[in-house]
Amino acid sequence: MKPKMVNDKNALDLIWGIADIAKVIHRTERQAYHMIQSGHLPMVKRVGERYVASRAKLVAFFTETVA
Repeated sequence: MKPKMVNDKNALDLIWGIADIAKVIHRTERQAYHMIQSGHLPMVKRVGERYVASRAKLVAFFTETVA
């Protein structure tokens, strides 16, 4: 039996690890780590020994306009 596929609208868009987070925000791993540690990326959470963020929230954070 094939596993049931999750609807794309409900699929998790998680980015795992500083290296992949850095790629999405076009920064080096060191810059991304510093931004996370400094609290500049509040949507990034630590899960065990790794960091994780929602791609949608990360992109929205950098594309929102200031009122």
